[in-house]
Amino acid sequence: MIRILKDLSKRILNSLFGRKEDIKLGFYGPPNAGKTSLANVICKDWTGEDIGKVSDVPHETRHVQVKEKVEIDYKGKKLTFKIADTPGIATKVDYEDFLKYKMNKGTAKKRAKEATQGIIESIKWLDDMDAIIVVLDASQNPYSQVNITVVGNIVARKKPVLIVGNKIDLRKANLKKIEAAFPDYEVVGISARKKKNMDDFYEALFRLAKKI
Repeated sequence: MIRILKDLSKRILNSLFGRKEDIKLGFYGPPNAGKTSLANVICKDWTGEDIGKVSDVPHETRHVQVKEKVEIDYKGKKLTFKIADTPGIATKVDYEDFLKYKMNKGTAKKRAKEATQGIIESIKWLDDMDAIIVVLDASQNPYSQVNITVVGNIVARKKPVLIVGNKIDLRKANLKKIEAAFPDYEVVGISARKKKNMDDFYEALFRLAKKI
């Protein structure tokens, strides 16, 4: 009850005087969907620095990466974010998946263990986020068990969500499938690699912030 009253007071003060603190924005999704690529574009645009390393190897991001004080000034509107780029969530991590990337067995097993720990860390951080960006690969099946798990965990915590269909530059990309899979959420299509439709993304991001 005390926590509910504190949250209510916080929302009232924010609405009256404007949000004083940074909005904690979490980037979630399956491995290799483009979470870090998108976070890098945003951080590079507004801070001049990347947030993390991008790789074709799944689970490259093994710990939550944070960039403080990312102030976005877009079309006369300003918001400051604390961006958290999280490790990709998977329902199963098998060390054999890493062997195809020319890793030896020992290294592959180590990476699999780190990936599993990263998934646990990602879920733990959900509770501390104000809003969530779910990044999905628009060329892949949106009805996968991983995607349902990611969105289900977020829904359970009643967090404001924006779904980003990344990689729309690929021939197999199908944004309408993502919209059909998650009809209760706004979906915006981008290509982080080519910085395509970033204006649409920023418009959607500011709409998301109003839901907090």
